[in-house]
Amino acid sequence: MNTGIKGVRRVSAVTLTAGAVLAGGALTSPAHAAAPPKPSIAAKGGYVMNNGTGKSLFTKSADTRRSTGSTTKIMTARVVLAQPNLNLDSKVTVQKAYSDYIVDNGYASSARLIVGDKVTVRQLLYGLMLPSGCDAAYALADKFGKGTTRSARVKHFIGQMNSTARTLGLTNTHFDSFDGIGHGQNYSTPRDLTKLASNAMKYSTFRTVVKTKATTQKVTTKSGGYRNMAWENTNKLLGSYSGALGVKTGSGPEAKYCLVFAATRNGKTVIGTVLTSSSAANRLSDAKKLMDYGFKVA
Repeated sequence: MNTGIKGVRRVSAVTLTAGAVLAGGALTSPAHAAAPPKPSIAAKGGYVMNNGTGKSLFTKSADTRRSTGSTTKIMTARVVLAQPNLNLDSKVTVQKAYSDYIVDNGYASSARLIVGDKVTVRQLLYGLMLPSGCDAAYALADKFGKGTTRSARVKHFIGQMNSTARTLGLTNTHFDSFDGIGHGQNYSTPRDLTKLASNAMKYSTFRTVVKTKATTQKVTTKSGGYRNMAWENTNKLLGSYSGALGVKTGSGPEAKYCLVFAATRNGKTVIGTVLTSSSAANRLSDAKKLMDYGFKVA
């Protein structure tokens, strides 16, 4: 009898031990789950972070300075939105200098502003961020810079862009233009641009504008009548990636193809940047890969 009881006890002990191991394995296996492989991207630089925590999720030459193209306009908008006592409905008269600027810079993207029209600051922000209008950027710099001449006002506005970069701790960022058509000293990094976009997204007007796929804006003509300006967003993530929030495309001879992007899924927001991608299609593919990865590891 005693031998039988000891045998039963041994079996029970083995069973309990095996059960404990199984239970322990069931509890600990998720913690040791293999991390998803990091994606390969065409862009020379990339960065993604969890917008809620600020945690870095992906880096590729994230602190290497590169030309930013029209992603520069994120800072243009940020400087405008931070103006004291900002009135988004105040009107700006479109000057010939703005349209001449488009003509003089062959690859400058345009909001097709018409000389003499009166457009609101809010409308200029749409013209800046959707069709990436360099004429809209010029109008905003002229409006919000200080000085007795247009060149002085533009210089002062660019100074505001750089002082804002310093305030935000963007140590690898410098601007020498209001729109990204640089003059040798217009650069940033994937990490810095992501931080800038994250800060800009704190402004409700910015969030509303950059997630807009298309808009038609009614502006006042020189004669006092009205015309409709139709603008489409150059950011193809909108409508093609679930949860996409924006943010801004960029391109140029030196910048190649850039994209600052953000999306929210299941209560998590990831935000990031790709710089110097090889084509418009590849910057889109790069961004989607990085967001998919970001949501898995956030």
